[in-house]
Amino acid sequence: MKFPIIVLDLDGTLLNSKKEISNRNYKAIMDCSNRGMKFIFATARPPRAVRSFMNEEMLKLGSFIYYNGAYIDCKHTGMNKHISIEAEVTAELLDYCLKCNPDLDLSLEVKDEWVTLREYDYSTVIQVKDTPIVRPLEELKCLEASKILFTGKMDMISFQEKFKMKLNILITDNGNLVQVSSLKASKVSAVAALCKEMNVSLENVMVFGDDSNDIGLFNTCGWPVAMGNAIDELKLRSKEITETNNNDGVAMILERLCG
Repeated sequence: MKFPIIVLDLDGTLLNSKKEISNRNYKAIMDCSNRGMKFIFATARPPRAVRSFMNEEMLKLGSFIYYNGAYIDCKHTGMNKHISIEAEVTAELLDYCLKCNPDLDLSLEVKDEWVTLREYDYSTVIQVKDTPIVRPLEELKCLEASKILFTGKMDMISFQEKFKMKLNILITDNGNLVQVSSLKASKVSAVAALCKEMNVSLENVMVFGDDSNDIGLFNTCGWPVAMGNAIDELKLRSKEITETNNNDGVAMILERLCG
């Protein structure tokens, strides 16, 4: 089997613009799974969001990388790993950001719990149904965060210069959302760890993606597939470009594998 492991991003890739998995994509995944292919779902989202998108059958067959690699839950190997931001770095980042922009919309993910400094309608930015729990700043500064997110005006050049040696910084959603995680956490490091456990070379991994948090995987996996709606950086790094996420681009390739 040329590609025993297939890595799927969710937003903009497996999920359509309605945040749904189409019947065609679902059938293609199940057909490939029945032929022995293993799936790793790698996303920036938390576990609770993934549970809302997938039925029990899909949740049981896949291994999951959440928060861009900060949390790994592998059904195939039993690996369960959390790579958090140290509390002192969380505090430093919050102090810096709020000093630069006191009105910045900041929130933290901590092991599937979403917390924030103030109430805010995040559904307009990251299309979620749930809302974060409001907690005081001093409490937030003590947390070992899985991921820190913010939207709003910020000098990103200065921010990146200050924290680039301490944190992974990803700017997604057309520049509207900044996602920060541990320097040790990334999709590519998480996939590499899982593949090592399953004794599969990265050269034999097919990966689908659409945004900047997939670049590392496209640089290291053997067969990167860019969605038709992907950013140009991914298309340039891809082995092939499929249809968009709204036109079942994932299924088009998987059906060929199982055909």
